[in-house]
Amino acid sequence: MRVLVVEDEPYLAEAIRDGLRLEAIAADTAGDGETAMELLSVNTYDIAVLDRDIPGPSGDEIAERIVAAGSGMPILMLTAADRLDDKASGFELGADDYLTKPFALRELVLRLRALDRRRAHNRPPVREIAGLRVDPFRREVYRDGRYVALTRKQFAVLEVLVAAEGGVISAEELLDRAWDENADPFTNAVRITVSALRKRLGEPWLIATVSGVGYRIDVGT
Repeated sequence: MRVLVVEDEPYLAEAIRDGLRLEAIAADTAGDGETAMELLSVNTYDIAVLDRDIPGPSGDEIAERIVAAGSGMPILMLTAADRLDDKASGFELGADDYLTKPFALRELVLRLRALDRRRAHNRPPVREIAGLRVDPFRREVYRDGRYVALTRKQFAVLEVLVAAEGGVISAEELLDRAWDENADPFTNAVRITVSALRKRLGEPWLIATVSGVGYRIDVGT
């Protein structure tokens, strides 16, 4: 999962970003509306986390633009105001969820996972393919009933591959979906992570390399 966090308090934005990374959620941050709109125009995000009170465009304006674009991207609003009228106005703008400051990072993670599940409601929360059982909420992976311990990044990559249901995912797309904007596009991180993930899952190999194209789960294995 990759999210955009729009928050103008630098320390809070950094804490959220680092905390989400520990949960295998790639997060980009923006401290103002202009930066947020720029990031939205060049990257694909699963969820937008918007502080309403930021230097313009405001979080409300960004929410309106996301809704108008018709992408279906879920929006989680952050605010220091906890009045019902404030929450109602946020939902009227198109927000899918609301979190009042201060909040526990664990609650934010749970809400993001719930929004992601709703976004992909046509897919089961626990995904099974080629003998793999992947639970994104417990962050557990089993192969033929055997538990497989993965690093956060390996799990994030596996999530993307499993969601493709045997379709080919390019290295560029994996970099886009499982890493954040600071990732070097010329890095070998994807190749190294996929290689390590393949070994963790064990033989016979489940992740096939499609030369010059990308990677896929070998559903015929």
